[in-house]
Amino acid sequence: MTWHTLSLRTDPRGVAYLTLNAPDRRNVLSPQMISELTEAAHALGSNPSIRVVVLAGAGPVFCAGGDLDWMAAQIDADRPQRLREARKLAEMLRALNELPKPLVGRLHGGAFGGGIGLACVCDVAVAAPGTRFCFSETRLGIIPATIGPYVLARMGEGRARRVFMSARVFEAGEAETLGLVARVVPDAGLDAAIEAEVAPYLSCAPLAVAQAKALARALGPRIDDAVIDDSIRRLADAWEGPEAIQGIRAFLDKRPPPWA
Repeated sequence: MTWHTLSLRTDPRGVAYLTLNAPDRRNVLSPQMISELTEAAHALGSNPSIRVVVLAGAGPVFCAGGDLDWMAAQIDADRPQRLREARKLAEMLRALNELPKPLVGRLHGGAFGGGIGLACVCDVAVAAPGTRFCFSETRLGIIPATIGPYVLARMGEGRARRVFMSARVFEAGEAETLGLVARVVPDAGLDAAIEAEVAPYLSCAPLAVAQAKALARALGPRIDDAVIDDSIRRLADAWEGPEAIQGIRAFLDKRPPPWA
């Protein structure tokens, strides 16, 4: 498999290391990366030799969120186009969330907006202490819509409401208390912590692991077609609003939005 925004290596044990590999752009979720992540999720999920997937980011940050140029393009798009683009993002998150393999997130540097969404579709996420988090959407006049179902499933409504709407930057320690990440470990110990999450699965029956994960999803908060469709509509609605126009253009112009 050849991708332009991702890299993949596998070890003899069947552990796949899938890396967001656009470090010059801080691994933003561009249309191409969204498409390639969807493809990767389906390819790894259907590969019987893969036992566990580790999701990481190259360069200084894990993922800086959505591609602002892509978001700006939605301002000038028509409603059907906005819905199509929002669905691509939603289906990427769904494909990763429903991956029939354990998905372990290796977070460092920063996880913003959609980057937090990626963390929340992981079965477990481990972060370096310097990792910073932010639901940055409302600062831009939009909302964390398509990632919302996964964020609420991970954090619960009460904890999510502390950070979901304020665009406040918070550190890895608070992310741990919020349930966003399982634990925070020193940079030097991050790879060992990831290995500690991976290794137990290699003693488990792969089909049983997949079935147990599907059961956990079935018993957890409902994230079905109706929920996903609603999140898509809400994102398209936000893109159509005047605040999105003002906020995204202000960010691209490097000036404060009118509400700041």
